[in-house]
Amino acid sequence: MADETKNGAELPEDIQPWTAKRRAALVLAIRRGETSVPEGARKHDLTVAEVEAWKDRFLLAAENALRSRPNEEEALKEEQIKKLERKAEQLVSDRRRTA
Repeated sequence: MADETKNGAELPEDIQPWTAKRRAALVLAIRRGETSVPEGARKHDLTVAEVEAWKDRFLLAAENALRSRPNEEEALKEEQIKKLERKAEQLVSDRRRTA
């Protein structure tokens, strides 16, 4: 029997949508050491970049949730952008050193 999505379209039984709950479960499995990012990506036919992005968003949201005054969603997005920009700068810098 096929599952139905919100818009009424049917999905085959073996295809499950990547809900927030499923993404969180995968990230938690990675955090607990039950799997790695590359393993999880390969097992679920995802890219490593997708899984890394989910992990980064999860950790940022968790940190925000534990603040005494959580950021609004827009401020959270800005913080994530700044972290990703710093990460990109570091990768470029590392690459220049090895070139």
